[in-house]
Amino acid sequence: MANKSKQLKITLVKSPISSLKNHKANVEALGLRKIHQSVVKEDNAAIRGMIFKVQHMVDVEEI
Repeated sequence: MANKSKQLKITLVKSPISSLKNHKANVEALGLRKIHQSVVKEDNAAIRGMIFKVQHMVDVEEI
């Protein structure tokens, strides 16, 4: 039986232009460049921590 890990769909909904430098870095590290762009990442502690830092700029859903 295959163990399927959870994945998260992360969508940038607010521009990081006037944000703090570390918030901009987290958004870039998540792979987000444009508003309404989405990426799919594995659900792990590192990704969750990055999302927590920029939770006011992103929408997250489990897939």
